[in-house]
Amino acid sequence: MRATWRWAHSDLRTHRGEALFAVLASAGVIASLLLAAALLSYAVNPWQRVFNQSRGSHVWIHGRDGADGFDPAALAPLAALDEVDAVAGPFRTADAVLETGGTRAGVDLRATGARPPDTARPLLTAGRWLAPGGPADGIVLEHTLARTLWAEPGETVTLTVTGRHGPATRTLYVTGVAETAEPRYRAGRGDGVGWVLPGTLDRLAPATTGQTVGLRLKDPADTDYAVQRAVTVLGAGRIDQITTWQRARADIGGDDRLLGQIFAAFGLAALLAAAVAVAGAVRARIRGQAGDIAVLKAIGFTPGQVVRGFLLQHLGLAVAGAGLGTAATLALGRWIPGRVGAAAALWPRMPGHRAAVVGVPLAAVLLIAAATALAAWRAGRVPPVPAARSAHPAARPLSALGRRALGLRLSPVLVLGWRSAFTAPGRGRALGATARLALPLALITVALVAWTTLGQFRTDPARVGRAAALTVRTETPPAAGLAARLEAVPGVADAVPGVESTALVPGQTGTVTLRGLGTRDAPYPHTVVEGRAPTGPDEAVAGQGLLDLLGVRVGEWVRMTVEGRPQILHLVGRSVEPDHGGRVASTTLDTLRDGDPGLRPAFHALVLRPGADPRQVAAAVASAVPDPVEVRATADPANGEDAPRGALAALVAVLALIALVQLLTLIGTGVRDRVRDLLALRAIGLTPRQIGAVVVTAAALTALAAALLGTAVGAAVGRRLVDAEAAATGLGAGVARLPAPAVLAALVLAVTAVGALAALAPAVRTARRRLVDSAGETL
Repeated sequence: MRATWRWAHSDLRTHRGEALFAVLASAGVIASLLLAAALLSYAVNPWQRVFNQSRGSHVWIHGRDGADGFDPAALAPLAALDEVDAVAGPFRTADAVLETGGTRAGVDLRATGARPPDTARPLLTAGRWLAPGGPADGIVLEHTLARTLWAEPGETVTLTVTGRHGPATRTLYVTGVAETAEPRYRAGRGDGVGWVLPGTLDRLAPATTGQTVGLRLKDPADTDYAVQRAVTVLGAGRIDQITTWQRARADIGGDDRLLGQIFAAFGLAALLAAAVAVAGAVRARIRGQAGDIAVLKAIGFTPGQVVRGFLLQHLGLAVAGAGLGTAATLALGRWIPGRVGAAAALWPRMPGHRAAVVGVPLAAVLLIAAATALAAWRAGRVPPVPAARSAHPAARPLSALGRRALGLRLSPVLVLGWRSAFTAPGRGRALGATARLALPLALITVALVAWTTLGQFRTDPARVGRAAALTVRTETPPAAGLAARLEAVPGVADAVPGVESTALVPGQTGTVTLRGLGTRDAPYPHTVVEGRAPTGPDEAVAGQGLLDLLGVRVGEWVRMTVEGRPQILHLVGRSVEPDHGGRVASTTLDTLRDGDPGLRPAFHALVLRPGADPRQVAAAVASAVPDPVEVRATADPANGEDAPRGALAALVAVLALIALVQLLTLIGTGVRDRVRDLLALRAIGLTPRQIGAVVVTAAALTALAAALLGTAVGAAVGRRLVDAEAAATGLGAGVARLPAPAVLAALVLAVTAVGALAALAPAVRTARRRLVDSAGETL
């Protein structure tokens, strides 16, 4: 064992450059994987991110003010409860309605100071916080409420408050937009939140205020018990509503199931690709020392000692690299500019942080150890010096095709570069190296598929079941000519009447959503990916979630109960349905009127012309229709968030680093294995420049082949993966979208160019070698 340790130490001192490269490669890959894990946690857990950054409250208690409301003296004991860590508020509140451009939304006005509170602090995403002495009464809107109203900092909104003397209308100036860990605003599911100064609330609603207080708990598991004690302190009769962090997390994080599953698959694949890349570097280093191994065998080392020596070396290098990468990420990750640094700074407070910090490096080291053990076992089989030449197999002679190409006066550099890339020293080894390089490139292509799919939620919403950009509702039953008036608005291509109701499925064990959209003569443009659109009586299309719930397929008949009436529908197609988990059946108004002749449309879905601005159309609708109307934007399935796409961009960077490590290993191994052939080419007359060009051409051709293979496989796998995950979440397969051919072509060209550039330095060194064979080269 002592001899093994001495040899391992001597070998590391002799090959310091290779050892340093192995450590840095492992450290870089581990650091990239940890940063990717931080970004994934940042993107997939939006509620936890906002909650931690804002020091959010676990419990929000909403009550009345005045004689029947909270007793101010009773609020102080809340902070003294054993379960409570901090108290946010109390904040005086008032219910109101905001309107802008024909879009209306309920708002819970909340009075706060010129400085945001320390607990449950709103996180500004745009604009500035409230400041006294401004030109007008200001308001900061919660970001989903602002997106619903299309309100941005610097704009004005109309506020309506109903008081003792009737409704009063005022104009507010939007100073900022902020995120909060409370439930998001959703039409029909409660009001949004708007923060105003106390003086502003006094002027807007002097006699219609309530109170809201937030409790930040020491242990989230004590939520139910803490709520009971708080109700006892305040009095149950004075509390209107209580919301907990579980509801907020379900409301904010419920839409990220698809993203979470895709990112989890990416994380595992990236870990595998990283282990393959680092293990490839280890195998290349062992293969490059075949001559040294043969000498060790000749002086008495047993195969077991050789195996143990290489295992000790490379496990030590892998552990050192993993420790260096982990330490660098934890210490310096927060200083990286942009979203990556923000994610790294927040990550220690996110769930699963310790498991990722320990598990990712450990898994990578174990995978590297497995690959190293196989390579070390092969090293133990290297024969002693007299037969050692077989450790470097000789290159195959030039093929008939190559000789014919030279006879046609093709460039010898191109012919010899092709031969070096795919023939010498063996086709199996060359194909294996190409496949290893293609793995991270395939994952990059899969990430681009996910990126493009997420992008179409904004750029092409019709492909994801969002053909209608706006929904118009009237306070009174719509007039007969409303559809014609709406279609006359500039930018509106079609105004489709519709109704929506809840239906019971057979067995009365669950509910689904039944929609009636359009008529048989003017149907709604459903996004049908299987079957066809409904055209005849009793025909309908269904989302994937409904098909899975009922266990039926396209072409079957289903029975459901709507308001006590049976409704039998023939499912003639499957549509992409982003709402209600895909548990939606859509038919025509004519079909529903067969069972209820008096049915009238409850809303109109507006399909806009290409290039029309939904915000401008909404304002035009409010002006063109004489009756009071409410215009709402169709909910964005991606919630308008850029964090998932930012995480995908970071994943692409991680995979690019892994691909670069694999490419450098491949080039170094190829040059070392073919050095005798290159020297022989120089001996028969090739110039140093031509020899260097052969090395660069071989690397570029290998990178080109790997890029073509990786993009082809990645495009096919990415489409299947995204569609499979979409089907599992109820959205339905058929939403995956491949990147533009120009993007894939740019990826292939970029990989080829990087391969050529990475080979320049080895090519220069090889071209400068003298026409002699060293002992290592002879072996």
